[in-house]
Amino acid sequence: MHSELRKGVSRDMVLYGATMFLSAFLLFLIQPLIGKYILPWFGGTPAVWTTCLLFFQVLLLLGYSYADVLASRFPLRRQAGLHLFLILTTLFTLPIIPSQAWKPLDGGSPVFRILGLLLVSIGAPYLFLSATSPLLQSWFSRTGNGTSPYRLYSISNLGSLLAILSYPFLFEPALSLGREASIWSWGYAGFAVLCVLLSLRILRSPVHGVIPIPAAGGETEPERPRPGMGRHFLWLALTTCSSALLLATTNQMCQDVAVVPLLWILPLALYLISFILCFQFERLYYRPIFIPGLIASIVWTCFVLYGSVFVDIRLQILSYSTTLFACCMVCHGELVRLKPRPRHLTSFYLMVAGGGTLGGVLITLVAPHVLKDFHEYHLSILATAALTLAILFQDSKGKLYRGRPIFVWAFLYVSFIALAVALGLHIRQSSANSLETTRNFFGVLRVLEFSKDDPSEHRFTLMHGRIDHGYQYFDPEKRYWPTSYFGPDSGVGLAISFHPHRREFDPRKRNLRIGVIGLGTGTLATYGMEGDTVRFYEINPEVIRLSDKYFTYRKDTPAHVEVVLGDARMSLERERQRNERQGFDILAVDAFSSDAIPVHLLTRECFETYLYHLNPGGILAVHVSNRYFDLGPVVRSMASVDPARNMQALWISGQGVESRGTDSTDWILLTSNQEFLTNPEILDRVTPWENPPNPGVFWTDDYSNLFGLLRR
Repeated sequence: MHSELRKGVSRDMVLYGATMFLSAFLLFLIQPLIGKYILPWFGGTPAVWTTCLLFFQVLLLLGYSYADVLASRFPLRRQAGLHLFLILTTLFTLPIIPSQAWKPLDGGSPVFRILGLLLVSIGAPYLFLSATSPLLQSWFSRTGNGTSPYRLYSISNLGSLLAILSYPFLFEPALSLGREASIWSWGYAGFAVLCVLLSLRILRSPVHGVIPIPAAGGETEPERPRPGMGRHFLWLALTTCSSALLLATTNQMCQDVAVVPLLWILPLALYLISFILCFQFERLYYRPIFIPGLIASIVWTCFVLYGSVFVDIRLQILSYSTTLFACCMVCHGELVRLKPRPRHLTSFYLMVAGGGTLGGVLITLVAPHVLKDFHEYHLSILATAALTLAILFQDSKGKLYRGRPIFVWAFLYVSFIALAVALGLHIRQSSANSLETTRNFFGVLRVLEFSKDDPSEHRFTLMHGRIDHGYQYFDPEKRYWPTSYFGPDSGVGLAISFHPHRREFDPRKRNLRIGVIGLGTGTLATYGMEGDTVRFYEINPEVIRLSDKYFTYRKDTPAHVEVVLGDARMSLERERQRNERQGFDILAVDAFSSDAIPVHLLTRECFETYLYHLNPGGILAVHVSNRYFDLGPVVRSMASVDPARNMQALWISGQGVESRGTDSTDWILLTSNQEFLTNPEILDRVTPWENPPNPGVFWTDDYSNLFGLLRR
């Protein structure tokens, strides 16, 4: 009898475990997949991914709510039948490929458009996948013959972790997005089959009540009373802090590096690993180790924040990751310590999902309207530290460590006060010299004023995140200088000044038509002459407003200036569809978001659109200056996009001249114009390539490997 019972439990565990593992795998595999699908549609900013995360968290909350209602108000057999019916109906929503009709038409905030797109494309399957974990644990507690259902939660988290780790290293490099979507759809069909088998198992099960879980000594542990509101609040607060810090850390990483799946997945993986460790190995969370570890990691991150972009990118990522993991281990370790008996697990998971959603709402919807800079990272760390301190005080009642409670409490309180002061000073430092700070979906912009007391050096600077995007002097002699990355010796300056069609002294030559992706301060308008046309493409309406308000480059130029609002790639593609060839003589690509790389603007498909709008003999100038990545090989490889043009790639590296207000910069010029390519003025400024072309760095919309270009 014992043997048969053990076999039944084993079969149940395998079936339940396989279903939960697959559901969690699919649940997290769809996240980077759908995110990468729509990232190019909405400007490639970090906010695209954090908006996706908000959607996933809201659907997770709805799924957990559905599971809670189903488990608490319906008999077990009816639960199984209804859940199976709803899952089978979602098969008609496959495949999960978003419609092109959702692409934005203007430059406004696309948050609700993204949420609507995700709801229509993956909403139904995602909802029922998210309900699987709490619902199946509830069923297992009724039919599992006394085996703890929390073990299944660890299996679920393992599936989630495997999915997000396999995507950047297995799926993304080897498969196209269409093939990935097809594999996911077949996987969902397999999940539906497992649900059929599980439902049949439920219908044959004789047990319809919750079976008490044996205690360590073999005796059944008495049922505890229903957790009160205070306990529910702690569950909610702990998961809110960890969720908010997850999104804030992702934002912090992506705004200065790149919006790519690997940097989405790393924080999410650490978040999930902490869940797995805390739920599977409850004794692993040991306060005397993790509380000091949390303090040490936060101290390290404070030094990194003060170091800004001058800290090595690998150290930045390591620091942010360590702090996130330490905070999540503390939050989730305390969460497990406060978890209820299995009878109340659906309400427990409902609070867990509610906290995740609340954290997402605070970071994605509230913070951009309340905070003018990316200070949610600072506030999330501070909130986590404050909550931890409150829980320790309530739990220990002044006796955290036996023997020396006073010294320990003094250390904790002093550490918290020092942390608050350090983060507050960093926030204050980031707003120094600021005339105006504005924030929207596309990031944080600041206009800074420098050298106000020195008329010859007095200037305004436009900052996007932590990187300057151009400046202008007030001195009448310097006011119309092309400064920053756009000086006369820069690649784009040379391309415009020495274009064979430049009508400067020879009236027989025609005027130039110049396209610029990325407005900034409008510095490139300084190269415009009477009769020229300079056409800017800018996704962020706030950049246009600040450029008009504080900088006069566009107003002062004798050229005709046009500004197109919206993502440059989307705008150029729509013009191509309408057969509106722009006929640019020079097309300059300078569309960085802070120091982050918009990968979707450096792919073969995008370069095909660039070349469509570029005149024969025109010059494509791509700004590749970057602290962290060597983008030259990628842009160089794009010379082969149109073999008929026989384009060559020239690397122009300028050191900058401080007295002229120019910075060190790197540009790649792609052209087939032989007169330009053989011009001695250009050849004298070309930097030789260090290596032959590498076909392995050729990027497409389906494939990119940014971290292969990390500078050593």
